[in-house]
Amino acid sequence: MNFVDKTLKCRECGTDFVFTAGEQEFYQQKGLMNQPGRCPSCRATRRQASGGSGSRERAPREMHTVICAECGAETQVPFLPKNDRPVYCSPCYDKVRVARD
Repeated sequence: MNFVDKTLKCRECGTDFVFTAGEQEFYQQKGLMNQPGRCPSCRATRRQASGGSGSRERAPREMHTVICAECGAETQVPFLPKNDRPVYCSPCYDKVRVARD
């Protein structure tokens, strides 16, 4: 299929922009049926406002309050501790890890 550059009008800002033959071919290869409704600038602004390059923003990790097995300080960890394993605060974990190496 031969593609020809098309001039489209951005539905966001009203500016004319070119939907190139190369972009049209890319859209077809990816199975995208619709042509873009926004100019590249408005698409980039929208993408940035929604958290990046199409990636989904992660939900905050659930943190669990525990008592450090080494120093007794209260700390939080991003996993559900098992009763049979010691859990350490960050400074104590660093010490224990260095001692193991």
